Amino acid sequence: MSENVVVITGASSGIGAALAGHLAHMPTRLVLVARRHDALVGVAKACGGDPLVIAADVTRREEVRRVVQESIARFGHIDVWVNGVGQGISRPPSQLTEQDIDEMVRVNVKSALYGMQEVLPHFKSRNAGHVINISSMLGRIPFVAMRSGYNGAKHFLNSLTADFRAEVQATHPGIQFSLVSPGVVRTDFGLNALHGGPDSRQFPGSQSPEEIAAVIAGVIASRRPDVYTRPGAQAQVAAYYAALGVDP
Repeated sequence: MSENVVVITGASSGIGAALAGHLAHMPTRLVLVARRHDALVGVAKACGGDPLVIAADVTRREEVRRVVQESIARFGHIDVWVNGVGQGISRPPSQLTEQDIDEMVRVNVKSALYGMQEVLPHFKSRNAGHVINISSMLGRIPFVAMRSGYNGAKHFLNSLTADFRAEVQATHPGIQFSLVSPGVVRTDFGLNALHGGPDSRQFPGSQSPEEIAAVIAGVIASRRPDVYTRPGAQAQVAAYYAALGVDP
C-alpha cells in the first residue's frame, strides 16, 4: 500500500478506530472523522504520525462536503473513503415508528450516500478511488427481529453500493465500490442502539474490532467488491435462503 490517503468516518471508536490503528502501521495518510473531537484526538495520538482530525456529523451533506474539501486541501487527493458510521436499533418490526425508520436511514444510509456522492467528482477527475461501505451480516440475513429497522437500512446500503459500482464503472472503471459485512463485533454497538439493547460483547462467536480492521485493510489492498469478515459466512447466507425454499 503506497501512501494512500484514507478517510475513515466513524473513526472515534469501534471498527473505525481499530482501522485507523491498523493502517497507522502502513504507508498511509489518515483522515479521521466523527462527531466527538476529543475522542478523535485520542485515536490520532494512538496512531502517531500526523492524521488529519475533522469533527463532523456525516449525516449532514454539507459536513461531508467539508470533509472532502479539507482532506484534499491537506493531502492533495483522496484514495480511499471508508463509510463506517452506523447505529443499531432494538425494536421489533410490529412496533417500528416513522421516526425509527427515519433515524435508521439517516445514520446508516444517508451518511454513506453523502460520502459516495460528495467524493465521487474528485474520484472521477482522477479515474481512481475506492469507497468501502461497512454493512452487516444482517444486511444479508435479517434473522434478528429486534434489529428490523437496522436490517432494512443495511439491505438498502448493500443495494446502493452495487448500483453505484454498476453506474460509475460503466464510464470510470478505475473507481471501485466495496462492501464489507461483519457479524457480531465486540464494540459498544449494542449499548448504543436506538432504544438501548444488550451489549454486543455478550454474544458468542463475536469478532474483535481489530479482526474487522484487518479484513478492511485487505480490501483496500485487493479492491474486492464484496467481502464477509468471517469464514463460512457465505455458506451461512446460502443456507438461510435455502431453508426458506429460495431457489439458487
